[in-house]
Amino acid sequence: MKILVLNSGSSSVKYKLIDTDGELVLAEGGVEKIGLPDSFLKYKKADGSKGIVELGLTDHKGAIEAVLRRLTDPADGCIKSYDEINAVGHRVVHGGEKFAKSVIIDDAVKEMIRQCYDIAPLHNPANMTGIEAMEQLLPGVPQVGVFDTAFHQTMPAKSFMYALPYKYYEEDGVRRYGFHGTSHRYVSQRVCEILGVDIKDVKIITCHVGNGGSITAVDGGRSVDTSMGLTPTEGLMMGTRVGDIDPGALTYLMTKHHLTADDVQRMINKESGMAGVSGISSDMREIEAAVNAGNERARLGLEMYEQRITKYIGAYAAEMGGVDIIVFTGGVGENQCGLRADVCAPLAFMGVEIDPEANKVRGEEAVISTAASKVKVVVVPTDEELMIARDTAALVK
Repeated sequence: MKILVLNSGSSSVKYKLIDTDGELVLAEGGVEKIGLPDSFLKYKKADGSKGIVELGLTDHKGAIEAVLRRLTDPADGCIKSYDEINAVGHRVVHGGEKFAKSVIIDDAVKEMIRQCYDIAPLHNPANMTGIEAMEQLLPGVPQVGVFDTAFHQTMPAKSFMYALPYKYYEEDGVRRYGFHGTSHRYVSQRVCEILGVDIKDVKIITCHVGNGGSITAVDGGRSVDTSMGLTPTEGLMMGTRVGDIDPGALTYLMTKHHLTADDVQRMINKESGMAGVSGISSDMREIEAAVNAGNERARLGLEMYEQRITKYIGAYAAEMGGVDIIVFTGGVGENQCGLRADVCAPLAFMGVEIDPEANKVRGEEAVISTAASKVKVVVVPTDEELMIARDTAALVK
């Protein structure tokens, strides 16, 4: 079955065409800068060859049309006609409490996605744009919604509730929802396959660490706590997001500097985190280069970044009454061996022991702990698109 996986952002559309029978990626790429005159499509074929096409697109429908044309292009395409696409799987960021699993998209599902616009104003409307564009371009082809928040719907109330007046939960749905759920679900399942253990018998801490980052406690295959909250701003220090902060600090700054709510939203989401502390970049490669050059603010930022990951791992190990497996994934988690070593070093008291040679791996599945380590530490590159394709194929079948 050929599944087209779409991830529609406010000004971009990422895609993968996956043959789920052999779990083969037939094509992948994305359209960027939608609405601007210099918009373009990047694509990669199954043989690894790449290309860029200048477009000048004004909307998402045009972007998805460009993707479909590329997939069926006589020279660079991988299918002969749109009829070969059996279904479309969409990444949808926020499902609120409405979705605990992936679902086939119909009018009722679309309405429930719209009801989450208030708590995900940057993401859900863009996701819906992709769904509606595909309805027009491939009418009759089944579509499936796979929600970032769904995996975390197994959290108990003690983990997802905020200590605010209860009416704000009842009336406005203010609670922790968590994100990156599709990634946490994939790597927690995949690491058990790698180690040959039953997910129902182990306690896992999954660390999705990249420009955005979150950590999840997975007990018996179920998410029981996660670091992101009502929005993706809570939790770890990230590339440009502040992560955990005293809310009193924000009200203090609002009063002193006459900041509006929009000012604060921009500050905590776009101007903080690693970029805000270092004053250099949100890119970990540039931060590491600056640290090696002796930049103290870059060093401080890196130490803060690593310390918060360690703190969450320790907290979740305590919450679950132990941990059997720690997984690193995401752009930083998969590739920065120095960060993994630094994060795990303070966890030696729990029996965590990293093998320096095994830890030199980048972007590949690998056990990086020693044979004597009481906790297995494993690198597992995430594959959210594959998980979306699997869910889509299963529902359509």
